[in-house]
Amino acid sequence: MPRYVIQSATTGRFLTADPEGGEPLWVSLLQQADGGVTDDHERIAQLMADYCEPDDFPQVVDLDRLGTANDY
Repeated sequence: MPRYVIQSATTGRFLTADPEGGEPLWVSLLQQADGGVTDDHERIAQLMADYCEPDDFPQVVDLDRLGTANDY
């Protein structure tokens, strides 16, 4: 099962859920983005529509591709 996270190409930050309130927020470190990891394409699309601005240049990162021959 793939694991996706949204990253801003502008700032390098990752979109995740606030551990205290659950509302999405941007964090600097991938290790802090655990609450934003999902395998649901519809959830990714909805999060991008609701919480990303066009100037964020949001991109979807497949965590399972990192460090492989298919790495970005």
